[in-house]
Amino acid sequence: MTDKVRDLRSALKRLKAMPGQLITTEVEVDPMAELAGVYRHVGAGGTVMRPTKEGPAMIFENVKGHPGAKVAIGVLASRKRVAALLDTEPENLGKLLCKCAENPIQPVVTDKKPVCQEVVHLAEDPEFDLNKLVPAPTNTPDDAGPYITLGMCYASHPDTGFSDVTIHRLCIQGKDELSIFFTPGARHIGAMAERAEVLGQKLPISVSIGVDPAIEIGSCFEPPTTPLGYNELSIAGALRGEPVELAPCLTVKENCIANAEYVIEGEVIPGVRIQEDQNSHTGYAMPEFPGYTGPASSQCWLIKVKAVTHRKDPIMQTCIGPSEEHVSMAGIPTEASIYHMVESAMPGRLQNVYCASPGGGKYMAVLQFKKSSPSDEGRQRQAALLAFSAFSELKHVFLVDEDVDCFDMKDVLWAMNTRMQGDADIITIPGVRCHPLDPSNDPSCSPSIRDHGIACKTIFDCTVPYDQKERFRRARFMEVEPEKWL
Repeated sequence: MTDKVRDLRSALKRLKAMPGQLITTEVEVDPMAELAGVYRHVGAGGTVMRPTKEGPAMIFENVKGHPGAKVAIGVLASRKRVAALLDTEPENLGKLLCKCAENPIQPVVTDKKPVCQEVVHLAEDPEFDLNKLVPAPTNTPDDAGPYITLGMCYASHPDTGFSDVTIHRLCIQGKDELSIFFTPGARHIGAMAERAEVLGQKLPISVSIGVDPAIEIGSCFEPPTTPLGYNELSIAGALRGEPVELAPCLTVKENCIANAEYVIEGEVIPGVRIQEDQNSHTGYAMPEFPGYTGPASSQCWLIKVKAVTHRKDPIMQTCIGPSEEHVSMAGIPTEASIYHMVESAMPGRLQNVYCASPGGGKYMAVLQFKKSSPSDEGRQRQAALLAFSAFSELKHVFLVDEDVDCFDMKDVLWAMNTRMQGDADIITIPGVRCHPLDPSNDPSCSPSIRDHGIACKTIFDCTVPYDQKERFRRARFMEVEPEKWL
C-alpha cells in the first residue's frame, strides 16, 4: 500500500480502495438513536445485542440537523481493517504495538497553520452552540444526550508538565458545556484534573476528533505499560515512523492534534460535579463496552468550552460503545501489554495473545503458550497470573497450546472441551478489584463480593500436560495448495 495513512481522510481513502470495507449513504439519518441503530445491523459486531455483525465502515453524508456534515462510524470495527490501516497483519497487531511502546517517538509542535483550524467558532459568539457545531450521535433513546465517543482528550500535568492523550466519554450538556467521566484511578487525565483541583486551578484540555487510527489505538494503553508521564502519542509516532504533529490551541494553553477533523478547546473546572443525564433524566449514560447501557453518573466533571475549530467540510468520527471498534481500541493495546509482561519474564514461550470480542477487549484474553520442555509445565499458569498483573481489568484468561488458533474462539472452545477438566484446570482468584462496568461484579450477585467492582478472576487452563502431548496430537492432513481446485 503506497498511500500513507496519517489522518482520518487518508484512512478512509485506503478503506475505500479495499473491497467491502467502506460504504456511504446519502439517505438522511437522524443522529438521535437512528444512526447507531442502522450501524448496529451493518457492522457494529462486538457485544452489541443480536442481530449484529462485523461489517464495513460507513459514512453518513446526510445527517439531520447538520447540513453538510458527515459522520464516519466503524473505521476500526474490524481487526482486518485495523491491520490494513497500521500496515501489518491481524495476528501481528499486539506484538507490533508492544514494540512501538518500547521504542516511542515523541510528538512535535508544528509552527505551520494546522488544517484543524481552517474554520474557527469562539464560545463568546452569541450564536455558538455545541449541539449545532458538532454532529455527535445519541446512540440509544435512553442515552443522557449526544456523546463524543472518539474524542482524543489531551492535557498536561500541572506539576510536571508531562502531557498525555486518552479517550473519555464526553456528553454535550449545553451550548458551551461538556461532561467528562473519569473512571476512578484509571486514566492519566483524571489524575491531572484531580491534581489541578487540589491546586485550585482549571485544567486546559483539547478534544481532537477524527484523527489517524494509530492515535486512537495508541491512546488506549494503560499502566503499567504506559505509566503516568508517558505520552501515548509517542506510540502512534512509532507506528508511523514519524512524530505526531501537534498545534497550539487558540483559546487555552494546550496543544491539539494538528490534522484532526474537529477540535474542542476548553477547561476542566475544579470543584464542580454535574449529573450526566441532567437533560434527559433517563438514569442512563450510554452503551458501554460490556453490552449494557451504563448508569448516568452524578460525579461527572465539567468542561467549559472556549472554542470549536475544524477542517473545511469536516467529518465527525464516532463509534458504538459495545461494538467491535471498542474491542480493537481497548483489546489490541491490552494484548501488547500482556505480551510485554510475559515475554519479559519467560522469553519465547508465549506465542500470541488475543483479547477476544466477547470480553469487549478488556475482560477476556486467550494466551497461546508453547511448552518446549518438562520444566515448562506450570509456567502457562504463571503467564496467566502475569497477564492479570499487566492488566487489572482482565477477568478471564484462557490458556491454549500452540496448535490452537487463539484468534478463533471456536478452536479455543474445542480445546476447552477436549483438553480441560473443570475440577483440575479451573483456577479461581476471588476478591480482586476488576472493572466497575461489569454488572456481575456486585455483592448482589455473590456473597463473596465485598464491594461493587470486585470480581473473581479465573484461569481456564486448556493446555495439554507436557508429558501427554503425543496423545493429544490433532488429526494431520496432507499439505496441498488448494488454488488448483478452486
